[in-house]
Amino acid sequence: MFHRVEAGHYRFRDIFLPPGLLSLARVPLAIAFPFVVEWTPLALAVLALAGVTDVLDGYWARRFGQVTPTGSALDPITDKLFVLTVAVTLVASGYFSALSVLLLSTRELLELPLVVWFALSPRARRARAGKPSANALGKLATVLQFAAVFSTLLAWPITGMAVGATAVVGVLAAVSYWSRALKL
Repeated sequence: MFHRVEAGHYRFRDIFLPPGLLSLARVPLAIAFPFVVEWTPLALAVLALAGVTDVLDGYWARRFGQVTPTGSALDPITDKLFVLTVAVTLVASGYFSALSVLLLSTRELLELPLVVWFALSPRARRARAGKPSANALGKLATVLQFAAVFSTLLAWPITGMAVGATAVVGVLAAVSYWSRALKL
């Protein structure tokens, strides 16, 4: 299925393509997380499902030619919503300190201006949707975030190391995203 990405305009119907629906699946998962955080198996299942939808939405969009400006904006918004919900929940539940959450959120915080730029600029949306690609550092930062959260929920001793690694890779990923965006 081919979509006109050169227009750079949002189309409501693109939300209902499989990549959009996979991105939107993170919204109810974000809503559920605060209610299941104390039940480790359920919390881990919510996190795993969110991770799977994050991988599948981009894969599907690129593989089946369904990269759209709408999806290119929706994916990072739902990512940020999920991460924010998990972070606030983990601080409120005493699993993480505010500093740990800031370190875990390094990539998101540094990317936030890019998300706003893509959301408000048809030219930026058109360029991003026209050249879709996964960012290896961004994917690694996501894996490390999930590892840090999993390890804290399971009370593993590697949590501090995972948080530190996430912060370092998060900075590198944000620099990579900014560099790619400025070249577009």
